[in-house]
Amino acid sequence: MLTIHVCEASPETAVVVDGAQLAAVGPYEALAAGHPRARVRRWPGILTPGLLNPYGPELLEQAYHPDPREADRLGTEPVFGERAQALLAANASARGASARRGVQRMLAHGTVAVAGELRGR
Repeated sequence: MLTIHVCEASPETAVVVDGAQLAAVGPYEALAAGHPRARVRRWPGILTPGLLNPYGPELLEQAYHPDPREADRLGTEPVFGERAQALLAANASARGASARRGVQRMLAHGTVAVAGELRGR
């Protein structure tokens, strides 16, 4: 399906998506005129490029992302090094929950893709 995505805070720029492929980026008026049959999706906010994070494996497998209930003991920022390895080795569910919180943190900071190979399940 051909779709034009435009955001309220940046109406001068739009993106044309054809299925799973980015087809064009440019001024909304030009894209709408060039793709008259495209469905238009309007979003709140601003349209910006996404971030490719090349350190995904390190951030997800070598850092421990504390649960909010652990903030008093571990803080709210990721824990690295030997302390992280001890926390991650505690049990498989702790490792998975940490990775989930790490993904949520990356998404909140604009990550749309992760490079590198994840080694753990």
